[in-house]
Amino acid sequence: MEQQVKRIAVFDLDGTSLRGQSGALFSVYLWKRGLVSPRRTLALTAWAAKYKLHLLHDQNRSRELVFGALKGMTASQIEQVMDDFCDEVIIPRIRPAAVREVARLKAQGVVTVLVSATFERIAERSARVLGVDGWVATKMEKDAAGNYTGRVEGEVTAGPGKIRATARWCDEHLGPGQWEIAYAYGDHYTDQELLALAETACAVCPTRTLRRMANRAGWAILDWDHKD
Repeated sequence: MEQQVKRIAVFDLDGTSLRGQSGALFSVYLWKRGLVSPRRTLALTAWAAKYKLHLLHDQNRSRELVFGALKGMTASQIEQVMDDFCDEVIIPRIRPAAVREVARLKAQGVVTVLVSATFERIAERSARVLGVDGWVATKMEKDAAGNYTGRVEGEVTAGPGKIRATARWCDEHLGPGQWEIAYAYGDHYTDQELLALAETACAVCPTRTLRRMANRAGWAILDWDHKD
């Protein structure tokens, strides 16, 4: 008997399922606690400005800048800082509309996956709140002793990297050739390749650039901050 192909819904986190950008929010969180120097804060601010102006090419830079601020801390200490950050900052910013959309699609038998450029620890805790079936995010390298090196392991899960990460997760959990992207949700122009692959593409609270792309492509434009 031929196995039925699973329908997948891919959700972005930053700016889509989450109000705000987790990387920027984490940088501010660390700065307020005296864990980021003024010089490193300026470097992160410059990176954010380039990202906004579409001048960014090195996706690894910001992640390594953030983890560089935590040098000298054990893996468990770093993870505790990230857990506290999620509890205090990230979870309250998860959009209720995203939680409802995940639940709606799961009720229809759609497999839901969070695919994000954020750190794995943040994505994992966000995934629990959203109720998705799985998640993929940027992994930070650890050495043989289990300590973070401050470097990205593999590639940042952004742009075309989201497509590769989605394919790896789906092939591993559902089987090669046994899935298709039915829905995709994103807010930034770097999500365009992923959105273009979906049967139903949704630009959620999109940036100006993605809004123009969505209008040209005929994608749905959703406002998940709208009050019912």
